[in-house]
Amino acid sequence: MKRTSRELSRIYELLNRHFGDLRWWPARSGFEVMVGTVLTQNTAWSNVVKAIRSLRKHGLLTPGKLLGADLEKLEGLIRPAGYFRIKADRLKRMCRFVMDECGGRLSLLKKRESSEMRQLLLSVKGIGPETADSILLYALEKPVFVVDAYTRRIFSRHGLISENARYEDVKTLVEENFPMEVARLNQFHALLVETAKSYCKKNNPLCNECPLGILLK
Repeated sequence: MKRTSRELSRIYELLNRHFGDLRWWPARSGFEVMVGTVLTQNTAWSNVVKAIRSLRKHGLLTPGKLLGADLEKLEGLIRPAGYFRIKADRLKRMCRFVMDECGGRLSLLKKRESSEMRQLLLSVKGIGPETADSILLYALEKPVFVVDAYTRRIFSRHGLISENARYEDVKTLVEENFPMEVARLNQFHALLVETAKSYCKKNNPLCNECPLGILLK
């Protein structure tokens, strides 16, 4: 465990020194973050931005307004994010959850335990582990680690996990060996995403240019 803790700290330090504060998640409210976590599934962030701008323009970035929106209108507004029918349904379900649990006031959800909120979120159709943890970390400011394909790629290439490691195993690995502080967990996930996009690419990785390249020598 001590070795894993040192390796995670070293990865964080190298990336943080290279990229600086990445200031994730770009949103004007916690609810907007929640909307973004649903819309970003299987699409580029640039497309999510277009969809969120449309929702904002039409005054739908509150749980109550979005829940009450005409379904066909909602589908049209989020069309840039792709899979618009599926995502419209998921947004409605998420809004129903928020309204039922806290009357649309996220400040009340923030007061509840992380483990309880995670189980409740996972009970909502369309919200999986990555989306649930993203909501917990970025919208509700809970100390959890978000695992994604970029994380798996980097960690497996550096021998921290196997290529087919389960989501929960990767999550536990970090949460048991890294400071459980919201700001650091936020930054760590952002750093891993940026590294994977810029250097640790799926094909033809730029290991010699990567800030983590020193760890492979």
